[in-house]
Amino acid sequence: MDFAKRLYQRFSSLVHELAKFGSIGAIAFVIDTGLLNFCNVILDLGPLTSKVAATTVSTTFAYLGNRYWTFRHREQSGLRREYFLFFLLNGIALLFGMLTIGFTTYTLGLTDTLSFNIANIVGVGLGTLFRYWSYKRWVFLEATDPMPVELPEGGVRQDR
Repeated sequence: MDFAKRLYQRFSSLVHELAKFGSIGAIAFVIDTGLLNFCNVILDLGPLTSKVAATTVSTTFAYLGNRYWTFRHREQSGLRREYFLFFLLNGIALLFGMLTIGFTTYTLGLTDTLSFNIANIVGVGLGTLFRYWSYKRWVFLEATDPMPVELPEGGVRQDR
């Protein structure tokens, strides 16, 4: 039991971060899938246009949720910079969904709603792996701890 407690303490920050990221992602997934089907089936915008529209809305929600909840403890490097990188990286992740939907619809010729949604789920799954890694790497940066600097009189001050 002591081993499990030490293991939890060691990884608790990561576990909590992943749980928050997953919660925001689950809500964004529901938004994305609902809008995707609405745009494709009801509005008949086509599979790829529907994917772009749905992803734009769900990405905005995900940015706000991740910035102000999941990664709020991380250094904030400016709203414009973060928002731009967030959407750029989501644009790259969107390619996973576009490729799986495009392949399913246009290459395999599967145009039914079930195949369309399975392709979307596969694309979202691949995109999610990329997004989590890239957000931590480039968007929501680790907070920098001040480094101690020894002063000539033997004191110590904290610098960034």
